[in-house]
Amino acid sequence: MSSKSKFSNLTSKSYATALYELSKENSELDKIELEIKSLQKLINESLDFREMISSPTVTKEDKKNVLFTIANKNNFSRTLQNFLGIVAVKNRLFFLDKIIESFLNLVSNNKGELKAKLISSKKLSSLEQKKIQDELSQDFKSKLNIEYEFDPNLIAGLILQIGSVMVDTSIKTKLKKLEKNMVEA
Repeated sequence: MSSKSKFSNLTSKSYATALYELSKENSELDKIELEIKSLQKLINESLDFREMISSPTVTKEDKKNVLFTIANKNNFSRTLQNFLGIVAVKNRLFFLDKIIESFLNLVSNNKGELKAKLISSKKLSSLEQKKIQDELSQDFKSKLNIEYEFDPNLIAGLILQIGSVMVDTSIKTKLKKLEKNMVEA
């Protein structure tokens, strides 16, 4: 691990821990978790926003103003607004996605949830995702927090990863294994 990425991870975890502790102290953990998830969705879906927060040419003040506008429109808690202001002033917004990820991991771990990643070749409805989550939660005897991704390149099937356990039923992987076996033969 490079020293830059180590610094990035440590810094992100420090900011995430501070936000977690503040949220807990102010009894706003559930509210801030939802707000953070909506901010994460914005980062993932808006290329303009993602570029703005990572751009060295946009001033700290402009970034802070954009964040406050977003926070006000979405009725973010005062705690989260102040936190985002500090992150902007300290010029650490390029860490925002890692801070969010670390914060959500903290929340999830403290709730006793397991993290899982589900990738499917077919677009799953939220009802189908919920059903899978409920069935897996019963199997693992723990609440699961599933991150869902749609990937049509899998051709058919799905990939599920829970911790270090991975189940890959995708046709794409089966075809790659078959191709490897044929080349080796």
